[in-house]
Amino acid sequence: MADAGKDTLHFMMGVQTAMFQEMMFAGYEMLDRARTETHLFAEFASKLAEAHSVGDYRAMWKDCSRHQLEFMRRDCERHLRHGEKVIETASRLFGGRPLA
Repeated sequence: MADAGKDTLHFMMGVQTAMFQEMMFAGYEMLDRARTETHLFAEFASKLAEAHSVGDYRAMWKDCSRHQLEFMRRDCERHLRHGEKVIETASRLFGGRPLA
């Protein structure tokens, strides 16, 4: 009976820890994404102000599109790494090993 209570306590503490980590991750991700989007918009606005011809606009569009695609690639990679971490945490939690 004592072992069942101990296992339940470890499980509940692990769930609480995992939920706290997820909340921290979500907050950090929102802040990071807002900061990156603000930076990209400021860069776009400055390039737009510098452009004076059709060629300049074309170059600006090409450069800004490349930066946006790079941001999306990094964002997707970050989400995939996070998904792997969540799966690892869940498997440790349900596998009976306490979270570190």
